[in-house]
Amino acid sequence: MKILITGAQGQVGKELKTVANEQGFTVIAAGRNELDVTKLEKVKSYIQSKNADIVINAAAYTAVDKAEEEQDIAYAINRDGASNLARASKEQNIPLLHISTDYVFDGSQADAYCENDAVSPLGIYGASKWQGEEAIREELAQHIILRVAWVFGAQGDNFVKTMLRLEQDQYELNVVADQFGGPSPAKNIAETLIALATQYQKNKTLEWGTYHYCGTEKTNRYDFAKKIFKQAKEQGLIEKEIKVNAITTAEYPTPAKRPANSMLDCSKIKNTFGIEMPSWKEALNQVLTELK
Repeated sequence: MKILITGAQGQVGKELKTVANEQGFTVIAAGRNELDVTKLEKVKSYIQSKNADIVINAAAYTAVDKAEEEQDIAYAINRDGASNLARASKEQNIPLLHISTDYVFDGSQADAYCENDAVSPLGIYGASKWQGEEAIREELAQHIILRVAWVFGAQGDNFVKTMLRLEQDQYELNVVADQFGGPSPAKNIAETLIALATQYQKNKTLEWGTYHYCGTEKTNRYDFAKKIFKQAKEQGLIEKEIKVNAITTAEYPTPAKRPANSMLDCSKIKNTFGIEMPSWKEALNQVLTELK
């Protein structure tokens, strides 16, 4: 089976290429230079010419704060790009697997979010991703939308690598302790999407729809940061002790608001496809090993 991966240079995109190749799929890896997802006719022509059996969309504008200034770009990639891929996939009668985000929710509820909970994005990033979801639902029946949260890995930019970068020239860091979620390892997200592609290859169909996927064990950014430094020191990745102070979101204002609760209820994907949620603590250890 031939898999077309868009956003192939991103942190999940790179993992998707690796996992798909390891499992023997023919991979067409399209980064921004190969495919501009914001151009409908180019998307149609590209997908038609590659003769892929399935499309996995990892292309996204993910600069949460910058999106407040670059609204047109965020919507062009996250909304229009998703719509264009869905329309092109429909023309070729192939499915689209698409990555979305916890930021479609405002984080105000206490419990983990289920797929059918009401959305209410707090900023442009979340709003643009939500509109991308809606465009896919409208255009293409054969779709999986996979919402993930707090993505981290050895590739790309993410919270783990930011903490390690800040540690290099600081001895004390303030990290918010009132934002909660389940960190999602990029490699496990990739393995999940390829597992879905494999099931599609066998059955020529899937239980289409929206699913949640994130790491087990709810945590906050403060505790996540402390765990990063603890494991990094144990592995010899860093040498010095760094003091981490717990602060509130109000004490660390940002251009875009973050959901206070990003925890996702992942029972649907487990019950439907038998996919288990990863331990973010175990995955963190593996990521830090890769970064050594």
